[in-house]
Amino acid sequence: GACQQTNLCNESLMLEKLPACGKSFEEMMKKVDSKKWCNLTEFIMYYDNFTQCTEREANNASCFWPNPLAEGFITGIHKQFFSNCTSEKVHWEDPPDEILITLILIPVTLTCAMITLVVWCSKRSDIL
Repeated sequence: GACQQTNLCNESLMLEKLPACGKSFEEMMKKVDSKKWCNLTEFIMYYDNFTQCTEREANNASCFWPNPLAEGFITGIHKQFFSNCTSEKVHWEDPPDEILITLILIPVTLTCAMITLVVWCSKRSDIL
C-alpha cells in the first residue's frame, strides 16, 4: 500500500508568524478612533483581514485553524483592543408608585364600568 505523508503542525513556526498578523491589525486599528473600537462596523474589514491572516499562517505551518495556540494569540489581541467593550445589561426597575397605581387602576376601573354598563343594559332591555 501507499504511505500517506502527514504534515505535522509546526507550532513554533506558527507562533513566529502570528505576531505579524497582530502588528498589521494594530497598524490598521490606529486609523480608527479608540472611542469607536467597540463598534464592529468601524473596523470589520480590518478584523476580517486579521482573522484571514491568522488562518493563513496556521495553514502555512500545517496547523489546523483555529487551534489552542492561535486562539490564545487572538484572545491576547482581543484583550489589547476590546477589553473595555463589555455588554451593558439593562437594569429593570419598577416605575414610581404613582405611575404603577395609575397603570393598575385604569384597567380595573374600565372593567368595573363595562360590567356595570352590561348589567344596566340587560335590565333596560326588559323594559323596552
